[in-house]
Amino acid sequence: MRTKSKETKKGVVMINEKYIRFDWAVKRMLRDKANFGVLEGLITVLLGEQIKIDEILESEGNQMTDDDKFNRVDIKAKDSEGNIIIVEVQLTTQLFYLERILYGVAKAITEHISLGQRYSNVKKVYSINILYFDLGQGADYLYHGRNTFVGVHTGDTLKVNIKENNVIRMKAPEEVFPEYYLIRVNEFNDVATTPIEEWLDYLKNGRIKDDTTTPGLAEAREKLLYMQMSRADQLAYERHLDALAVQSDAFDAARIEGHAEGHELGLAEGRAEGLAEGRAEGLAEGRVEGRAEGRAEGELSKAKSIARKMKEMGATPDFIIQATGLTAKDIDKL
Repeated sequence: MRTKSKETKKGVVMINEKYIRFDWAVKRMLRDKANFGVLEGLITVLLGEQIKIDEILESEGNQMTDDDKFNRVDIKAKDSEGNIIIVEVQLTTQLFYLERILYGVAKAITEHISLGQRYSNVKKVYSINILYFDLGQGADYLYHGRNTFVGVHTGDTLKVNIKENNVIRMKAPEEVFPEYYLIRVNEFNDVATTPIEEWLDYLKNGRIKDDTTTPGLAEAREKLLYMQMSRADQLAYERHLDALAVQSDAFDAARIEGHAEGHELGLAEGRAEGLAEGRAEGLAEGRVEGRAEGRAEGELSKAKSIARKMKEMGATPDFIIQATGLTAKDIDKL
């Protein structure tokens, strides 16, 4: 793939002559109905069935009250059957990311059923998460989760009776409960031979085969061309790449310093609290509780140290909140 370099105030930024990054596309281009085919292709490959996006939904319930949580998703769409599809691209480490996924799904469900409506109006939600950070242990680049109810003693899978069009039929829980897809982009190191591998090759390396027949990627070759963007959009895209590099450097530096500081503080506080409680309640119990509380304090201290360093390096409050899991009030106090 050919690239060209462009001088900026921050240095040299490499610009792909062909395809722009997917995280930029979902925020700027894939909301356009003319470009739905790209997103439909990715979802079709993941779900194993043809998906047609009917509309892109606004997150009208993002924050109902001042103390409510923001539902930060990049795209929320509805398919032709009324199911809700959430797509989120996460570029940097996010503490408590599984909890964030769960909250986003719950928010989407409640946003699309009104008070007084029957529960039959609850829509199934698909949560697709494209991750560019290390979420944890696991050797695969694609994980899929769904709800099933399995008999503790019999091992059979529960199905329930429902009535549709005056006909009783059996429905499995996974037809109702949300499904989750975790795409760990950085774990993909294979040669792209299958449709999902071709998608991973584009997400990680920006490569699309000239003769691809994979759903969505043929559309991406036509729609996501850097040279087809207006000059204003090209400049905005270049600033986006530059900002990603700066934020990544800030986070790496803060993480290194915060890890060392938090580790030392956690050890010191853990020993002190363990000794104090040990004198009062017994040395053995004090050590256990002291170590546990010390580790918790150490983790909080590490998050604050990371946030402090990122703040000094000019990272935005929203980015710091996403990266550390701290609240805006915590960050204001730093």
